[in-house]
Amino acid sequence: MLNKYLLVLMVVGLFTFAACQSNAAPKEAPTDTAPVEEAQAAPTTSAKTADYPFEIVTSFDQLAPIFNRDSDSTYVINFWATWCKPCVEELPYFEQLHDDFSGEKLKVILVSLDFAKDIDRKLVPFVEEHKLRSEVIALLDGQYNNWIDKVDPEWSGAIPVTVLYNAKERKFIGEQFSGYDELSGLVTDLLKT
Repeated sequence: MLNKYLLVLMVVGLFTFAACQSNAAPKEAPTDTAPVEEAQAAPTTSAKTADYPFEIVTSFDQLAPIFNRDSDSTYVINFWATWCKPCVEELPYFEQLHDDFSGEKLKVILVSLDFAKDIDRKLVPFVEEHKLRSEVIALLDGQYNNWIDKVDPEWSGAIPVTVLYNAKERKFIGEQFSGYDELSGLVTDLLKT
């Protein structure tokens, strides 16, 4: 009887894990045209507008400069999506980080990988309902296989993923944080460098 329960729990866990993995377009997966079509139907802007409380970019090239800014600040860049449960679970850590380190030279950027068709009906309401204070950028490129390695060669394509860097050090975290203390500890260490 116990073995049946363990088997059921393992299967449910596997499906939950696979949900975020499969939607993140793994590096070796064949290119899917659906995200490309969605990106073409997306709002064509690269700046905040009255319609959106965040920046929308339609090409990774528009986003790329945030990964190599030469300044005395520390950057925390998290890739997430509203459809990714582990991503949503850890968003409060980034918001707390934004608040706790407000006096430091720290910039928290949340890069949404939500699909273009979900911007108005999912992402905007999510950002507004949760009152996200960190900078949010919606990346509607859909060409994951073309730029994942540019973020970090270790990235499998699954989300959540976080890049932390400053002028002296860079860290890539390819998994969900166990808690706020883990994230704030990494940031504290980077701020000391």
